[in-house]
Amino acid sequence: MRHRVSDELNYVDWFRHSSPYINAHRGKTLVILIPGEAFESPNFSNIIHDLALLDSLGIRLVLVQGARPQIDRALGNRRLSSRIEDGYRVTPQDQLIDVIQASSAVRVQLEAQLSMGLSNTPMANAGLRVCSGNYVVARPLGVVDGIDYGHSGEVRRIDRDAIFRLLEDDNMVLLPHLGFSPTGEVFNLKAEDVATQAAIQLKADKLIIFTEDEGIFDHKDELFSELLAHQADTILAQGSLSPETRNALEACLMAVRAQVPRSHIISFNENGGLLSELFTREGSGTMIDEDSYERLRLATIEDVGGMMQLLTPLEDKGILVRRSRELLENEIERFIVIERDGAIVACAALYPFEQERAGELACVAVSPEYRGSNRGERLLKGIEAEAKKQNLDTIFLLTTRTAHWFIERGFKETSLESLPAKKQALYNYQRNSKIFAKKL
Repeated sequence: MRHRVSDELNYVDWFRHSSPYINAHRGKTLVILIPGEAFESPNFSNIIHDLALLDSLGIRLVLVQGARPQIDRALGNRRLSSRIEDGYRVTPQDQLIDVIQASSAVRVQLEAQLSMGLSNTPMANAGLRVCSGNYVVARPLGVVDGIDYGHSGEVRRIDRDAIFRLLEDDNMVLLPHLGFSPTGEVFNLKAEDVATQAAIQLKADKLIIFTEDEGIFDHKDELFSELLAHQADTILAQGSLSPETRNALEACLMAVRAQVPRSHIISFNENGGLLSELFTREGSGTMIDEDSYERLRLATIEDVGGMMQLLTPLEDKGILVRRSRELLENEIERFIVIERDGAIVACAALYPFEQERAGELACVAVSPEYRGSNRGERLLKGIEAEAKKQNLDTIFLLTTRTAHWFIERGFKETSLESLPAKKQALYNYQRNSKIFAKKL
């Protein structure tokens, strides 16, 4: 019974913390690429259920369907070889029917799954309406570097007006990787290109691409939860990604550079990965952002003047403990800052207690002119990332004024006795700060 109550409380806690994200996504347009490999994953039915849930929350969905492995099998069954050049499949006339049949079979499978109404599942009484049609206008790739791509093409335009009408009538829109020309020809398109152009031309709020990988990893095999565009450029230049992941990252990068606010890469094998990425602060995959004229970085000695201008008003109000210039200079390696056009607009510090594998989050400050735009969230993510690099298990903080902000981000109130002994000895009973901690 205790275990059941604990599970229920965990669920309630998760639901409460996800509600701001649910509200933020209502009415938004998401373009989601489901590659052919995802249809063969044991987790595919869960993805379908999650799509139904997103639809029920008032999120407008445009699904793009790929079929690479299915086409490979269809051609293999006829003992036909398939050629990939620069990420595009060469599609001769005698293979076009195999491509169309394989793609159509996958589309029917997806529409059938989205039509289920099984009781005791998220699909029960969902009443989803899925619309597909000739919404992708294409043109041939032609002959490139002496290679005739045959019936392989590229996106010319997306019929955005028709798609918008369908979305406004509460329909889910399905775009296959096939495009049609004004002369009546059919072209085999790269699914990533269809998804990217759909996101750009529909001015979607997000492009989401499912891949086998969980996201993008660094050289230490640690997952990037967020990548800026210039970081993505560096990773692509290294040439270490699998072809599928490279295609996904290139598509996400193109989308954000064409004013799609966010792009995401998540695994089709992770149960609930889509929901976690959208509705939790930690997410589950890699989010790609355009480069900003704001940047989060480690502080340097040259930042001390700007930090003092930021911190002094808060110290005067008693919100923060006063720090001298000398102290800031001596402890500068503990700080991270957000710099905007050369000015320091936010900062935070991490003081590690290595023996207890804990770190103190301190001196969190955002300039009044720049509050309300998730800069506090960025600082917290930066501190958590730094704590993990230092192999810390917990971060804690002492606060007198901002308890609820930290509670909403996963911190729980704790006792003085839970702190490292050195920190306990320094506790200021006159300030009577409340203590909060979070497991990493």
